[in-house]
Amino acid sequence: MDLTGHLRTTGSALKNWAIAQLQDSLAVGVLWWIGLFVLHIHLAPLWAILAAILQIIPHLGPALALIGPVLAAAVWWQDWEHLIGVLVLYAIIAVVDGLLLQPYIMRRSAKVPIWASILAPIVLGIVWPFWGVLIAPPLLAVVYAYKSHYERRGL
Repeated sequence: MDLTGHLRTTGSALKNWAIAQLQDSLAVGVLWWIGLFVLHIHLAPLWAILAAILQIIPHLGPALALIGPVLAAAVWWQDWEHLIGVLVLYAIIAVVDGLLLQPYIMRRSAKVPIWASILAPIVLGIVWPFWGVLIAPPLLAVVYAYKSHYERRGL
């Protein structure tokens, strides 16, 4: 395989990964909107759009997306029930996204097996804290693109 072939394979894998990230961000935004709507949190569509945009930033983005709804619940309702409801909603979305949505979308879009998309960020996070978790998904997309390429060629 020449340089052009490598660039094409890598570029295609990274494009598929970016599409998977976009789909995941949209799904998380919809989950936030539904949850905040059910909880009657003021400006729910704004917080959902912000959560979808911040979802692209690994680990820090979802936590930053929590600040707006928590403040809105605290200021608007001034009770513990809505505040705790937003925190529970965040926990549910984090678990659903991390264990179901992201692995499923990566398997469908970037052809990465579910077990690899769950295990690789954990292992790379231990080996290379923060940066390992950050590069694990696009790295997996590239590795599995090359694996698929070589399987098609019979190597």
